[in-house]
Amino acid sequence: MTRPARRQAPLTGLLLGHAVSLTGNVLTLIALPLYVLAETGSPTATGLTAAFATAPVVLGGALGGVVVDRIGYRRASVLADLISCGTVAAVPLLDATVGLPFWALLGLVFTSGLLDTPGQTARIALLPEAAAAAGVPVERAIGWFEATERGARLVGAPVAGLLVAAFGALPVLAVDAASFALSALVVAALVPRAMRPARTAGEESHGYWHDLAAGLRFLVREPLLRAMVLLVLVTNLFDATKSSVLLPVVAERELGGAAAFGLLVGAMGGGAMVGSLLFSAVGHRLPRRATFVTTFAVAGAPPFWALAAAPPLPVLLAVFAVSGLAAGAINPLIGTVELERVPATMRARVYGVIGAACWAAMPLGALGAGLAVDRFGTSTTLLTVGGCYLLVVLTPLAGGPWRTMSRLPAPPPQEAKLTATTT
Repeated sequence: MTRPARRQAPLTGLLLGHAVSLTGNVLTLIALPLYVLAETGSPTATGLTAAFATAPVVLGGALGGVVVDRIGYRRASVLADLISCGTVAAVPLLDATVGLPFWALLGLVFTSGLLDTPGQTARIALLPEAAAAAGVPVERAIGWFEATERGARLVGAPVAGLLVAAFGALPVLAVDAASFALSALVVAALVPRAMRPARTAGEESHGYWHDLAAGLRFLVREPLLRAMVLLVLVTNLFDATKSSVLLPVVAERELGGAAAFGLLVGAMGGGAMVGSLLFSAVGHRLPRRATFVTTFAVAGAPPFWALAAAPPLPVLLAVFAVSGLAAGAINPLIGTVELERVPATMRARVYGVIGAACWAAMPLGALGAGLAVDRFGTSTTLLTVGGCYLLVVLTPLAGGPWRTMSRLPAPPPQEAKLTATTT
């Protein structure tokens, strides 16, 4: 391998590993609720399954960040993917052999989700060092990293819809298991063991609970980060109602099933991938608070209202694509703000706490959506959630800590590697 290629390899490995792993997750996002709907016919059971899938993501993020900091980011990414490979593969394997009762499915879904956040946190935490080695600005690397997630939805969702329609849900879960193994292989092969943030005096570990408390204290003392976490906590609850219950139910009952479900998720993912790439090119020139509110308003409520209006599928695809285009700027913008505020050697634990807090209400959103559809109907639920979504994302206009969202001065060169991070 040439010297330039060696410098590019870590960033390439993180981006490829992230893309492959998340593509597999999107396959499960499509296949799992359709499998449960087909087996039970119940939106409530579908919501319960989604709750079991998201609750461990919260626990893994809250408690796993310190472990990731301790064992190393590269090792944590590889181990998380390998263990997730085994748990996801067990679903089709058990179904094909001894049978898969609903309680066992819930247990496997929970176990698999427990490692999702630590694995993703580990890859995110290594991004600044990989970008520096490749000579790439961190803001651009953030845009690329987020684009891989959106690209995973663009590719994975339509493919999953077609595969589920052709072969059923369980073979798609087997493909997801293989994707975790491939992600682990890519990161292990391309990211060097020695790549890690530099430590300085006084930053040594003082025990698990001490380190976890340090991450919590850091977040509590940052008003802007607290406000961002609270807003994303609520919007993620609303998003969980759509992705886990409302969209699969509408697709199954009104749009023809798995193929339409996959196309809609893929349209939003494709738009978001373009949005992330656009942000990586021009985001540093945009006013942050205005961009944040505008993109969130376009990304959030319109898909709910479009689903409630029940236009033809091409119109829905256009709405989802435009909403995705706006959504593509949100995570890179949040990541850039975190980049300026979180010390490098605290990345995993702080990001773990942030991720857990942002995901904490998603199990309630998924379960509540299933109950609401059974009680009030799909259209009423879609209209109500969409209206609440819009009200929430307009709150940064009220001021408060959101006024501090503007760019912070760049740190001195010798300190930059200690303060740079991303989401």
